[in-house]
Amino acid sequence: MTHQVHAFEPPERFVAGTVGPPGDRTFFLQARGGGRLVSVALEKVQVSLLAEKLEELLSEAQRRFGVKVPEPSATLGDNDPLDTPVDEEFRVGTLGLAFDVDTETVVIEAIAVGETETEVELGEPDDEESDDDEPDDDLDRLRVRLTPEATRQFIERARRVVNAGRPPCPLCGQPLDPAGHLCPRHNGYHR
Repeated sequence: MTHQVHAFEPPERFVAGTVGPPGDRTFFLQARGGGRLVSVALEKVQVSLLAEKLEELLSEAQRRFGVKVPEPSATLGDNDPLDTPVDEEFRVGTLGLAFDVDTETVVIEAIAVGETETEVELGEPDDEESDDDEPDDDLDRLRVRLTPEATRQFIERARRVVNAGRPPCPLCGQPLDPAGHLCPRHNGYHR
């Protein structure tokens, strides 16, 4: 089976979103452009980490290369649900990030789960991907190229999506179900 690279350089839309009720949500990255729609599934922690690493990448690009980075905005931006149908192309194992200095764009690569563990790699700014040392060349991937503005919008939406889940327990920090939960701080007793 040949691997597929779904490239959107740039996409018309690139967002993080969820399907399902809080507590039972499936997280997706979704790219749309050129009549194509690609959705890849990933863990909530990966979405959170991706937003955090993208923030670091923008700061680094601004510091090292003087790239104009938009401030976080008060407006809500893209709050629409994921485009349908949400068909999972693959589950994300690795997320790779890089900053392309020549085009002043952020490159995000979501690589399918392979033999390795789940991780987020932060490429050094201005590193172009070198394909000779890629051990996972045979895995499907989604590659997106975003402007700093589009990256900022993605970060803000990703954070809203992550935070829109179940509220955390004030004692242990674990998500609260509508019916309560077994809190380790209460030795298993409901409160």
